[in-house]
Amino acid sequence: MRARAIIAALLLLAAPALAPAQTPEERVVAGLSQNRVAITANFDGSEIIVYGAIRREAPAPAAPPGIIVTVEGPAGPVTVRRKERVLGIWVNAASVQIDSAPSFYAVASTAPLPEILTGEEDTRHRITVPQMIAAPPQARPGGPDAAFTEGLIRLRGRAGGYQADADVAMVEDVLFRTDVMLPANLTEGLFRVRIFLTRDGRVIDRHETEIEVRKEGVERFLHHMAMEQPLIYGLLSLALAALAGWGASALFARLRF
Repeated sequence: MRARAIIAALLLLAAPALAPAQTPEERVVAGLSQNRVAITANFDGSEIIVYGAIRREAPAPAAPPGIIVTVEGPAGPVTVRRKERVLGIWVNAASVQIDSAPSFYAVASTAPLPEILTGEEDTRHRITVPQMIAAPPQARPGGPDAAFTEGLIRLRGRAGGYQADADVAMVEDVLFRTDVMLPANLTEGLFRVRIFLTRDGRVIDRHETEIEVRKEGVERFLHHMAMEQPLIYGLLSLALAALAGWGASALFARLRF
């Protein structure tokens, strides 16, 4: 009997540790203005509206929450080269191979990231642009080749591929919205959208969804032919070029007389 009582007491003491984690008092629910983007002949970019609300199961704390929205395009390896001037000519010099970098990445937040996100949480969830780039150790911040990674971020930022200055508008610490501009030179594939809810610099909840970006119409037909049937695509290109040349020659011959 005494042994049973000791076991029962131990189980009661361990019950809180064995119990499942409680549901967060605050959760983020979100949606998109569109979850599919079609790239056509006259495509010059698109705008995605990310909106949502914070659902609470208890009164809201006095301090406002933080909302971070990221949109990430398909990733792939990148070779970053440094140009040097030799005898008056710019040539490629040293280079660094980046294992993986997103083709597009946008970050929007309700406040500057250092105010609503700690460095540890950034490393854990990979939220900022540098965290999303899988660079070799020497090309990471503080490394001897960090200038290559910084150059990649700077170049893609100028082209609209990397965006880190958008704001998230928030109403009554409940509703939020941000507009993300997608440039014209999008890479076809699935774009991942993540929404983070933070308190005191920690991520307490997140929501994730996807946007499908794909070519439509003639662009899709030509893209698939070039990728899946390159021989036929090359022959057709030569035939069209020859036909265009013959047509132009015939037209000028008629105009000459």
